[in-house]
Amino acid sequence: MAEVTDSIYASLQANNADIDAHIATLKAALSREGMKEAVFDPARLAQNNRSGRKLMQAYFRQRGVSVKFST
Repeated sequence: MAEVTDSIYASLQANNADIDAHIATLKAALSREGMKEAVFDPARLAQNNRSGRKLMQAYFRQRGVSVKFST
């Protein structure tokens, strides 16, 4: 899981390059691990503000992945 989330952080920093492929990989990893949601560190996001986090949650939700942020 850590490797998959790291690839998503890298994609977000690179202007969302290949983000859909990384989300699909994350979705598969979540189902393999039996997890229902992915947890991200907001400090590592490109836009660490409320609107940026909500946009990320909505985008991932449309692709079938629930996102939470660590505190």
